[in-house]
Amino acid sequence: MSQMTPDNKSRREFLSGSGTAAAAAGVGALGFPMIAKADTVSLRFQSTWPSKDIFHEYANDFAKRVNEMSGGRLKIEVLPAGSVVKAFDLLDAVSKGTLDGGHGVVAYWYGKNSAVALWGSGPAFGMDANMVLAWHYYGGGKKLLDEIYGSLNLEVESFLTGPMPTQPLGWFKKPIVKPEDLKGLKYRTVGLSIDIFTKMGASVNALPGGEIVPAMDRGLLDAAEFNNASSDRLLGFPDVSKVCMLQSFHQASEQFEILFNKKKYESLPAELKAIIKYAVESSSADMSWKAIDRYSTDYAEMQAKQNVKFYKTPDAVLKAQLKAWNEVTEAKAAENPAFKKVLDSMREFARRSCKWQNDTLVDYKMAYADAFAAKK
Repeated sequence: MSQMTPDNKSRREFLSGSGTAAAAAGVGALGFPMIAKADTVSLRFQSTWPSKDIFHEYANDFAKRVNEMSGGRLKIEVLPAGSVVKAFDLLDAVSKGTLDGGHGVVAYWYGKNSAVALWGSGPAFGMDANMVLAWHYYGGGKKLLDEIYGSLNLEVESFLTGPMPTQPLGWFKKPIVKPEDLKGLKYRTVGLSIDIFTKMGASVNALPGGEIVPAMDRGLLDAAEFNNASSDRLLGFPDVSKVCMLQSFHQASEQFEILFNKKKYESLPAELKAIIKYAVESSSADMSWKAIDRYSTDYAEMQAKQNVKFYKTPDAVLKAQLKAWNEVTEAKAAENPAFKKVLDSMREFARRSCKWQNDTLVDYKMAYADAFAAKK
């Protein structure tokens, strides 16, 4: 047996876990040089919404999740519509790198290729917005949207999120009781809804959210739709109209889009891309929950405090919308192969998923009536 020297003893203590002070010093010396603090990647985003709109709040909710989950490695700053570019110019600005990203809706890019509006406009073969998102992520929709953006040479990475409730027919000077009441009206909408209402006889003007109420106030519009009780109230619709028609097929299944400049997105490490993906999904769920709370509150308060009258859109108008939609989509599919490809994909997914949902879901109105109907 060899005699243990002081050098051998200290080395053995270090390796065996004894010699605490020496071990701690050794670990520090070995470990710290391997840890490097990553630089913060700052991303400048713009939404397509006014700063006071709840939609801009949704954009900030997404950014907050990314910023917090990344521990400061990603920092997204969200600007309101018009800060850098106009709302309808957001897609090009993100593609060119003028902006690193943005928050909007796919229907706003209708002028690029009519097929993209299928993600936001129309009855979606009976799918609600959450089912359209299911088709997008599990039924081939994302691949089709990426193909369309690629064909347009748009350098963007797109994420769809935030299923929206059925949007109202809109705000009018008096209730709409039959399809003919829409004829000749100067009306605001976007996407393929432009074609629907044009076919129904309206004179359509596509305006971004912040410009709608001023246009109605000046008489440039007779009627308009935007999205929901909270947005409509914040944008000032009750100040220019006291009649809102609920339920419509023109935008019954829309969702939001979060865009990134493709080069900027691809330059990020895998863990930051994963944070973005999961922030998209979590903010989508939170938006659904927040919307139920906020929309129902504003819906009640507009009736109680602002004397707004809400009416259900008559079935005759809804059926006229479906007729117009079928004629519009048949014509678009004949002239645009991408449109037909998206339409066919949606139809096949809806055939299966809607049958399942319609067969499965109970009639919630029955339970509501049972709980809150006036007792004799």
